Amino acid sequence: MRQDFHNLEVNKKKILVVGLGISGLYTARLLSAHGAEVTVSEILPESDLDPEILYDLRKLGITLETGGHKEETFLNSEMVIISPGVPHDTVLLNLSREKNIPVIGEMELAGRLIDTPMIAVTGTNGKSTVTSFFGCMLENAGFKVFVGGNIGTPLTAYAAEGKKADYAVVEVSSFQLDTIETFCPSVSVVLNISPDHLDRYPGYEAYVRSKLKIFGNQGPGQYVILNDDDKKLREVNVSSGATVLRYGTEKRQGRNAYIENDKIRASLDDAEPNTFSFKSFGLPGVHNLENLLPAVLGGMALGIDTPVIQKTIDEFKGLPNRLEHVAEYDGVAFYNDSKATNVDAAVRAVMSFKRPIILIAGGRHKGSDYVALAKAAKGKVRKALFLGEAKDLLASSFEGIVPFSIAKDMEEAVAMSFESAQNGDAVLLAPACSSFDMFTDYSHRGREFKTAVLRVIHG
Repeated sequence: MRQDFHNLEVNKKKILVVGLGISGLYTARLLSAHGAEVTVSEILPESDLDPEILYDLRKLGITLETGGHKEETFLNSEMVIISPGVPHDTVLLNLSREKNIPVIGEMELAGRLIDTPMIAVTGTNGKSTVTSFFGCMLENAGFKVFVGGNIGTPLTAYAAEGKKADYAVVEVSSFQLDTIETFCPSVSVVLNISPDHLDRYPGYEAYVRSKLKIFGNQGPGQYVILNDDDKKLREVNVSSGATVLRYGTEKRQGRNAYIENDKIRASLDDAEPNTFSFKSFGLPGVHNLENLLPAVLGGMALGIDTPVIQKTIDEFKGLPNRLEHVAEYDGVAFYNDSKATNVDAAVRAVMSFKRPIILIAGGRHKGSDYVALAKAAKGKVRKALFLGEAKDLLASSFEGIVPFSIAKDMEEAVAMSFESAQNGDAVLLAPACSSFDMFTDYSHRGREFKTAVLRVIHG
């Protein structure tokens, strides 16, 4: 059972919020509104932070500590709340735990403070698309819905506003799952698990364990939806009593949803499956069809009528920065998949096209091997342009497989890609890396790509 503020006893309690991103901001506001003595510790100097945010927090009486973290601040706190971008095993956090100071994440905090039924979606790739689809489907069914978490608005913002939705649909990252204790969705979805964030985890298995925590607190009357095409997830045994629904692109024993004769077939049990058409589905790529399967199962588990699910499939437009068609000029189409921040996502993007590709990739290296991307690119990518900190690692993997050049920035990469493209080609931004070497986030990178495309078109 979820706790409330009285059980957490935050009133007049000294609580430290680590990290002043959007999650940290709403967490601090939430705790302050309920009487906590809040301190925010941020590693960046004050000069790098938004002055309006700093003014707003100080006006609320929140103490700000910028330019680094202080040991005494951690040890003088009665609880520590960490933002998703903060590594959960730093020296100061481990020291806090040794001193029996509770350390939890903002998603765990918010999960304790609301009683709204939650649909939680995780996975290496496809989380945002599936989360958004769930939100659209529930709204089409007439429900009031909060959509957020790791996508857009933090769950702490919903908790702080005090608004009442029928459902909360949340995208949950591995970093958020690292720090959950009681977090318990009504429906959990694990889309896939492939190597990612290996710069933050000691190894792949640790990353897998993090993802699988999403259903650890679920039980009877709740649903766990797993991708049966994923080798790791196929082997998962859920012993909590929750109902497990499995899906895959082909019909196989034990699968509740699959694709057959260009239709989606889905059933919660051994009954005759419902049939859904994806003829009017607007998102390209097999991986996007794959992402429909858990959303359809989730809709059925929540009791949403078949016509409503079908309507959502027909009308769903997807999200920016996910295989987003930007423009077509002189026979060349430009696609923005800036959200492809790991190798597996970039491979999926490349495999989505039948036309020849000019690939733009690169950014901050996250510890993965780029050989798989080079192999996928062979015969499909006419030329690659690499930029950012990982450009030399990408070049090494592509050497002798696909021709490539190095670009100094996004504008040059787009210009060079258009020069290399032929009529009927697609210029695809699928970085396979994070954005933080040259951009504030993947969305900023996508905007710069689109701006550069417009410069090519309009001169």
